[in-house]
Amino acid sequence: MHEFSTFGIGGPIQYFAEVHTIEEMREAFLFASQKRIPFFVLGKGSNCLFNDSGFSGVVLLNKIDFCSWNETSVQVGAGHSFSLLGSQSARRNFSGLEFASGIPASVGGAVFMNAGANGKETCESLLSVTYLHADGVEEKYSREALSFGYRHSIFHTMKGAIVSAIFSLTPHLEARPRQLQIIDYRMKTQPLKEKSIGCIFRNPAGQVSAGALIDRCGLKGFRVGGAKISEIHANFIINVQEATAKDVFYLIELIQKTVLETTGVLLEPEVRFI
Repeated sequence: MHEFSTFGIGGPIQYFAEVHTIEEMREAFLFASQKRIPFFVLGKGSNCLFNDSGFSGVVLLNKIDFCSWNETSVQVGAGHSFSLLGSQSARRNFSGLEFASGIPASVGGAVFMNAGANGKETCESLLSVTYLHADGVEEKYSREALSFGYRHSIFHTMKGAIVSAIFSLTPHLEARPRQLQIIDYRMKTQPLKEKSIGCIFRNPAGQVSAGALIDRCGLKGFRVGGAKISEIHANFIINVQEATAKDVFYLIELIQKTVLETTGVLLEPEVRFI
């Protein structure tokens, strides 16, 4: 799993396949069903902490990657880079997805987690999602039929895979300058050149950010094994030297305990534990 993780962490995979079409995804689901084993659909491998023991089942790397533009929307495959989509749309002077620049997710992953930054969320520009259920049935959902929350979507309760999405676009000459400003700010305030999986904790409602709370506790730079709390942004844990999931788990628990004792706030992890 470490080969497909932005963290560079994770053990062996029992079965693995790259999936380039909906039909290949359907065949993979059938294989998992016949073997009576679980499957996991993988995008960019961010926002997930993979176990050191690996995954006993089928890991499917979603490579359904296409991009079709028109005057008011773009239809894009779930395997397309969300960050690239943000820069592509801005270069075409389309507004709505500038915030996506620098987010290390696939389009499918961004929709699944309702990824967000700079006060914007993925669902805000979403028009519809095409989903393949585990039984092989393909279904298209309008935005109105879907439920989204902070780093959450209805897809968390469904079994299958997002295969494509359609986003609305608004022509705006300031889209490109705004997108460049966002990526410049992110480069200066986040450890984008390090191995990480993005922010570890959700920002508490009505509180200062999780990163500010962790920083207030003096935890920046604290290290366990090969894992370290970033000195650039305290809500990032980075893999500095062959870190294990166990190292990261220990740091997460340490952060939660310290922040709770110091500030009274219990931080809730944003990452998924696979």
